[in-house]
Parts: sequence; structure tokens; C-alpha cells
Amino acid sequence: MSRLPPDVPAAHQSPVNTGSEDTATPERAVRAGALYVVATPIGNLGDLSPRARDVLAGVDRIAAEDTRTTGVLLAHCGLRRPLVALHEHNEDRIAEALIAAVARGESLALVSDAGTPLVSDPGYALVRAARAQGVPVYAVPGPCAVIAALSICGLATDRFTFAGFLPSKSSARRARLQEFLHEPRTVIVYESAHRIGDSLADLVAVLGEQRQICLAREISKRFEESITASAAAVLAWQTADAHRSLGEFVLVIEGVAAATDDANAERVLRLLLGELSPSRAARLAAEITGAPRKQLYELALRAGASNQNQGENEDNDAPK
Repeated sequence: MSRLPPDVPAAHQSPVNTGSEDTATPERAVRAGALYVVATPIGNLGDLSPRARDVLAGVDRIAAEDTRTTGVLLAHCGLRRPLVALHEHNEDRIAEALIAAVARGESLALVSDAGTPLVSDPGYALVRAARAQGVPVYAVPGPCAVIAALSICGLATDRFTFAGFLPSKSSARRARLQEFLHEPRTVIVYESAHRIGDSLADLVAVLGEQRQICLAREISKRFEESITASAAAVLAWQTADAHRSLGEFVLVIEGVAAATDDANAERVLRLLLGELSPSRAARLAAEITGAPRKQLYELALRAGASNQNQGENEDNDAPK
């Protein structure tokens, strides 16, 4: 990525590694008076980026969801930095004071126990306070279980929504799942080890046995595994082995437009193809039916190729 234009205030420009003498070092990787939201590994410590390590080495303090967990990460990197605990029970109370210190010139990194902060993890109040006080906030991108699961699930990725953790009680959980009954986007949720079996059973009861889902367990860790199949098949797979109830889980649920056999969308598309180009036909068919535009466009291209081949065959068979 190139440097920001000169008209962007320097205080809001993140240091850039150009590969020359301007290359960032731990001492120069951060700016005074800034907050850095740093993604950390969700399992494999090798996933910590060099920039994330430099930022953690260079800030004055690190706000951590659990200082013991972050302490292990820092020790692995050979780092020692002042830590302050910032979690769901104290964030609202201490966020303003932490940002006040940053506004006076301190640099601060925010980390969660694993992955990208604020994604079902603490940090919202801290970032909100920083924005309210005009403190620059920089992202240090990296691992995120939501995106990791989406990338391997084999379900539609053009539109998706993240719904956090499912409720712990079955009645509330079924009510939440009911919200996904007609959701056209791919839905991603987190689930804990001691509820995964019950949650899958509730999903089958609410969304049906045939809804396609992906269950990913222990992403990036030693015993990582995942399966994409019908909800009933995934439930059977999960309950067949006690080890598949261990670890951390991400559940990806196919959107209803893709889950159903949308013969109506295909019919509309084929009618439009008689008058329009594949791209315009796919766009209009998506607007009319709610089916994914990308899926319809690919179908339109296949239909065009099929029609062309059919025409060639008819020409070849025509009397000479």
C-alpha cells in the first residue's frame, strides 16, 4: 500500500514499511498518542505478523483481555511490556482513563486473548472513547476466526453476517436460529465446546435437516478439522466422536436463497437471457428473486456456452 496523500494529517498516518532506510523497527513502529488494535493468533503462534510483533514491542502499554494469556504470547516473542487488564467487567470503567493517557502522548495496543479485538471480544468502549477524543486508531490486521471459517467453508462468501455467540439456553437459542430461517446471507456464529451438540440439534429442529452448514473446530491448531454438509449429517458427524465436542467452534450456515432449489430464479434468469446480456440478466434476476447475483451470473455464462454449443451442433447437422 502506498503512502497516504500529503493532505492527510500526519497524526493520522500509520507508519509504512517501504523496504528501504525507512523500514520500521520496534522503536519506530508506533506513534505517540495513538491506539493500535492488534490481531493475535487464534491458535498457531506462527500467525503473529511481524508488524504486530513490532507494535507490541514498541507501545508504552498493552491493554489485554487476560494479562496471563498475553504474557505467554509476549514471552514467546521475547518481549516484556507493561500490561493492563481490559475485559467486559471493567472496560466501561477504565476506557476513558486509558484514552486520556494516550491523548497525553502515550501509545497503547489493544489485544484480545485470540484473534481480532472487538469481534465477540472486549474493546468497543476503548475504541469509541478514542474516536470521541480524536485519538488516532490504527488497525494491525491478522487472524480472525470468522473470516478463517468463511474462507474454508465452501459456502457463499459474497454476502455474510456475523451473529456472535448463540444464546446458552435452548429456548433463546431456537428463537435466534428462527431469525436465520429466511436470511439470504451466509450466517457465521461462534459456539462453545459444552453447547455445540445441543446447538446443532436445535439448528436441525429450526432450520431443517437439509440446510447446508460448515462446522470448523480448533482453527489453526493441532487438531483442526471441519466439515461442510447438511445439518443432519454434520450433527451425526459431530456426535460420532467425543473428541469433536472439544475445542473452539465456528459454525457457518448457508443463506436460505442458496439453500433452496431456486428453480424460480433459474426460470427468471433464462427468460431474461433471451433479451439481455449475462451480466444484466443476472443482476435483474437477483433483484427479482433475491438469489445471489454471482451464482446467477455463473449460471448465465454456462447457459450461454450451452446454447452456443447447441447452435454449433445444429449447424453441423444441418443439410449441406
